[in-house]
Amino acid sequence: MQLLAVGLNHHTAPVSLREQLAFAPEQLGQAVVAARSWFERIDHRGADEAAILSTCNRTELYAASQVPDPLDAGAHFLADFHKLNYADLRPHLYMLPQHDAVRHTFRVASGLDSMVLGETQILGQIKDAIRTADEAGGLGTYLHQLFQRSFSVAKEVRSTTEIGAHSVSMAAAAVRLSQRIFDKISEQNVLFIGAGEMIELCATHFAAQNPRSITIANRTLERGEALAHRFGGRAMRLAELQDKLHQFDIVISCTASSLPLIGLGMVERAIKARRHKPMFMVDLAVPRDIEPEVARLNDAFLYTVDDLGKVVQAGMENRQAAVAQAEAIIETRVQSFMHWIDDRAVVPVIQSLHENGEALRQLELDRARKMLARGDDIDAVLEALSRGLTAKFMHGPQQALHRAQGEERAHLAQLLPQLFRGRR
Repeated sequence: MQLLAVGLNHHTAPVSLREQLAFAPEQLGQAVVAARSWFERIDHRGADEAAILSTCNRTELYAASQVPDPLDAGAHFLADFHKLNYADLRPHLYMLPQHDAVRHTFRVASGLDSMVLGETQILGQIKDAIRTADEAGGLGTYLHQLFQRSFSVAKEVRSTTEIGAHSVSMAAAAVRLSQRIFDKISEQNVLFIGAGEMIELCATHFAAQNPRSITIANRTLERGEALAHRFGGRAMRLAELQDKLHQFDIVISCTASSLPLIGLGMVERAIKARRHKPMFMVDLAVPRDIEPEVARLNDAFLYTVDDLGKVVQAGMENRQAAVAQAEAIIETRVQSFMHWIDDRAVVPVIQSLHENGEALRQLELDRARKMLARGDDIDAVLEALSRGLTAKFMHGPQQALHRAQGEERAHLAQLLPQLFRGRR
């Protein structure tokens, strides 16, 4: 079995490409099944494992496979599933085998590979992805162990280092950027589109600035009302955006929609109705909720998740010591996991030795019982049993030593006495 991680993230690909490779939540189970089938078509043993992580900052396929070139197979699967040109996608993909895949998994879970260094949201996203993969039948011994250990590593990193200290969240970055456009958020009307975890976090940060009003637009009105109630706001349906967008100065959107919710024409009409008063817009969704062409409008200030990423990098130097400490922890845990994998590799050999040994034992035991049945002396039977077992166990090593030549014989002569040194 070869472990692998194949994917792209905010370091290797812009949001315009990440959104093309993103998996909608309702797609993930189906995609896990498709990934396993993809590997099994190449290698028919059918023991492959797969899990898929898809967030606004990354899409990654984790797998354990016996195919000849699993990395290439995994990369082609991602391109094929989304009907993308492989040659265009390949320069943006990282293809990590074995210990590199393990190290990457531990770093992602610990928040070291996140746009916001040390953020904790990614751990919940990984757990959701693994739960989906498990329900779809994608997890086996290798991936189950990999992710269980990644959760332990993430907990250790967060509890023993200050990796999350001095960090600026995406939500806080959105507030900072909005303050470049509007001096006082307390005088602005804020619209949040969606009702997920990121929107909740953003609403918390903006609510602390006491805006004039807070509105939650969501496909499910009840869920929007529940979130709006927490911040003393009101809720509306997504269908009302067309007519009410012009009422808002600040718009933050993060939904799981596969298509944009706000188009260029909608924003143009809103700006006109606002008499060209500036509108600050943040699109945290991947795929994007707001058409990128909106950024061309003079009075619309549109920022994507990548734009906010540049803001959160500020103060990185304050966290370098914590990063080094976290990397050291991760490296130790990677070595431990690779040792476990090495142990797994010899399990079939150990099983075979036990089976062969059991077969030899049964032969000699049957022979001893026959001797006892015909009345042979018990001491003679025990002597024959012990000699027979010894001879059968020594036959294989002796034959191997006789057949070997040169360096191989010298190596066996050194190794065999260690293998057959019993307890005394």
